[in-house]
Amino acid sequence: MATTATPYGLKAVNHIGGTPYAGSTRLLPIASGYGTNIYNGSVVQIVAAGTIEIVTDLGNNADQFPAGVIGVFVGVTYTDPNLGTVVFRNNFPTGTVADDIQAYVIDDPDVIFQAQADGAVTQADLGQNTNFAAVQSTTTGDTTNGNSNTAVSSTTATTATIAFRIVDFVDGPKSTVGDAFTDLLIKFNAGIHSYDRGLGI
Repeated sequence: MATTATPYGLKAVNHIGGTPYAGSTRLLPIASGYGTNIYNGSVVQIVAAGTIEIVTDLGNNADQFPAGVIGVFVGVTYTDPNLGTVVFRNNFPTGTVADDIQAYVIDDPDVIFQAQADGAVTQADLGQNTNFAAVQSTTTGDTTNGNSNTAVSSTTATTATIAFRIVDFVDGPKSTVGDAFTDLLIKFNAGIHSYDRGLGI
């Protein structure tokens, strides 16, 4: 509900042109033993080693996203080395050791995501830019259900280096513009997503 602070990371809704999001993802590797939880709805990056890690920047002008931002994590698969069975999870548990860890990542830079702000966002903020309200970390999620609990900031700006563009609001029985914790529709801002940048990793 938009009157209660219940952030849930980024959840795919549709594409910028209005076409439905069909659930497509890309499988990208996570290093065996990587020491941070990654939750469903977390923004992730490709690092120099060619593997996926959680983004640990706010995405504002003072703490910009890195060049390798590749999308939103929505799950993981790997072979349990003890049982020999293939595991599918909503989240990546810190320190997981396996030779074949693959993250499911929504890597389309034109996907629109739903996210909750940490305060009220008004109609006048449409078209403004926003960033994370707090840095993503190993604790910014629920290890029981695997979901992120990251919110975006209700403080908006026009600065080009800020991570997300507000493209709309969630309008429904339990969510409206200007609610105490407004539900937003956002996308990666121009030049933020790795596919929209000329700079390599």
